[in-house]
Amino acid sequence: MEYTESYMTVVIFIILGLALPAAALTAGRLLRPHRPSPAKTISYESGVDPTGDSWVQFNVRYYLFALLFVIFDVETVFLYPWAVAYDTLRAEMGLFILVEMLIFVLFLLIGLIYAWKKKVLEWT
Repeated sequence: MEYTESYMTVVIFIILGLALPAAALTAGRLLRPHRPSPAKTISYESGVDPTGDSWVQFNVRYYLFALLFVIFDVETVFLYPWAVAYDTLRAEMGLFILVEMLIFVLFLLIGLIYAWKKKVLEWT
């Protein structure tokens, strides 16, 4: 396989990745019935007619908890494959691979301690 052929495979996958969803959405738009009514434009609130203003401000702590969850969820995503391949990596690189992951966990721990000191984790 030549150098340009390998890039051509990637280009074909990108084109298909863009064309197939576009074709599916276009076909859905052409085939579905279009009968707008005022009842269909109302926000759905579990079968109850909506009341009040649609603009609701949430406490910023929800977002901070969500951000902390995402950070530690991403940590798990990085730790799991590392733990699975640890024996193989240790045979190739020695203790360097362990020290590298300990530094990664240390940075996350420092972030958690910082959030704790700033009282981000307190709900009151």
